[in-house]
Amino acid sequence: MCTVVIDVAEPGGSRLLAIRDEDPERAWDSLGPWWPDAYPGVIGIRDRRAGGAWLAADPTTRRLAVLLNRADALDLPEDQVLTRGSLALESVAGRSPVAPLAMHGFNLLEVGPDSARVLSWDGQTLRETPVPQGVHMIAHDGLDDPATARIARWLPEFRAHAARTDAWESEWIDLLAASTALDPTDDAAIIRDNRPHGYPTQSLLYCVAAVNHSGVEVHETPLPMPGHW
Repeated sequence: MCTVVIDVAEPGGSRLLAIRDEDPERAWDSLGPWWPDAYPGVIGIRDRRAGGAWLAADPTTRRLAVLLNRADALDLPEDQVLTRGSLALESVAGRSPVAPLAMHGFNLLEVGPDSARVLSWDGQTLRETPVPQGVHMIAHDGLDDPATARIARWLPEFRAHAARTDAWESEWIDLLAASTALDPTDDAAIIRDNRPHGYPTQSLLYCVAAVNHSGVEVHETPLPMPGHW
C-alpha cells in the first residue's frame, strides 16, 4: 500500500518522497545496480524473491519509476499471473506496460525530466493519468484521491511546503516525521502497519528523489523498525 508524494515543477523537473510498504519477512536489497546485464546503469530497490524492483531509476536516461499495488478484478488462476516486479525496470528502460496484462492491479508512477504520469491497471483496463504541475499524492487508488484517508489528511500539508527550495528534502522528511504522531494502524497514517487491515505489510523505508535534465538522484533511508519512525 505504498505512498508517494511528488512535486512536478515546470521547468525544473520533479521531486518526490516515496514510502515503501512490504511484508518484513520478504527479503529485499537496498538501492543498487542489481541488474547489470538486463538493465545496465539502472539502480533500484530489489525484491530478492521475484528479482524485480519497487523503485528503479536510470540516471543516464533521466527516468524513475515507482510501483504501488492496487485492488483488481483480474480473472486468471494464480499460476498464470505474472509478477509486477518487472514494471519499474522496464519503465526506466523506455518500455511502459501495454494492456492486456496478466498481472494484479497496480499504479505505476513514471517520472521523466519534463513530465510525470500514472499508469493504473485494475485487471481489465489500463488508464493513464498525467501528473499536472504542483504537489500530488498517490497510494492504492487514484491520484489525489480524497477517499484515501492519508491523502485527505496530508496532501494539504505537503502542498503548503512545496518542494521548491534547497531545503525541500528536510522539510518533507520533517512532515513525514510529524505524520507519525498517528498510530501506524490509523487509516490516515503514512508510516503504516497494515496488518489490522488484513495485509502483512508495514512501512520499511522511504526514498527522496529528484529527476531533471541533469539526471536522477535517489537517497534511501530504512526505518529502524517496520511500521515505526
